[in-house]
Amino acid sequence: MASIKNLKKDINNVLGDIIEGVYIVEATNGTTHSKEGTAIIDEAIATFDELVAKVNKNDVENKKAHFKEVRSDLETKATKLVEDLNKLA
Repeated sequence: MASIKNLKKDINNVLGDIIEGVYIVEATNGTTHSKEGTAIIDEAIATFDELVAKVNKNDVENKKAHFKEVRSDLETKATKLVEDLNKLA
């Protein structure tokens, strides 16, 4: 099940990069712990928890379709978070 392992790594890396991006933008702007930045980080953490729970779900009939849906959710939610991050900058 290397694909499950890779999917979990992708979720971790993408959302981790978004959180890191918030810290970089805040450091560049000279602000720390802004409301907008904190909201993006909280949303990224909630998204991580939600997607990992979906990946770990065992009672799925069509696993291939299920993992494809999880990957699609990751792409959609990460795109929204990146848009919010760009507004922060």
